[in-house]
Amino acid sequence: MLVAAGAAAGEIKGARMSQSAMFVPSGYHTVNPYLTVNDVPALIRFLENTFGGVTTEEIRQPDGRLAHTEIRIGDTLLMVGAPQVDAPMPPHAASRPGTFYVYVADVDATYHRAMTCGASSYEVPTERFYGDRTAAVTDGNGNVWWIATKHHAYSERELQKRADQEWRDGNSPR
Repeated sequence: MLVAAGAAAGEIKGARMSQSAMFVPSGYHTVNPYLTVNDVPALIRFLENTFGGVTTEEIRQPDGRLAHTEIRIGDTLLMVGAPQVDAPMPPHAASRPGTFYVYVADVDATYHRAMTCGASSYEVPTERFYGDRTAAVTDGNGNVWWIATKHHAYSERELQKRADQEWRDGNSPR
């Protein structure tokens, strides 16, 4: 379903629009993650070197510092910006780290690249009960990046049985 930007909530339900009237720009999703971090260049380097990210847009402040950057990783666009101390929203004055779950072809290789790019290990590569091999790192701005590859797909029923077993074994089924 496509809806018009600015439409009132009551006007959105069930509304349809033609392709030519789409309000989501090409290459974007309806929801796009936006990270506010203190060191934008460091995060961009980390994303480029760890996940093969490609910077698609940069907007600079008058003093040359990055105000807004967009970087594409696979089919996902991340928006990254520095805290804007003079912004009208007071909470915008602080860095707000996020947590991300990124599917990659090789968890171990990506984890090791992240470590060479200055990340801190949150969790080493591990096989999970839900069929993913995962690892987790924290970048220099405090964002947590879960790195995953799907190895096995389970039915919802089997997945719940496996989660229950993790709990019985005293593990946190994350």
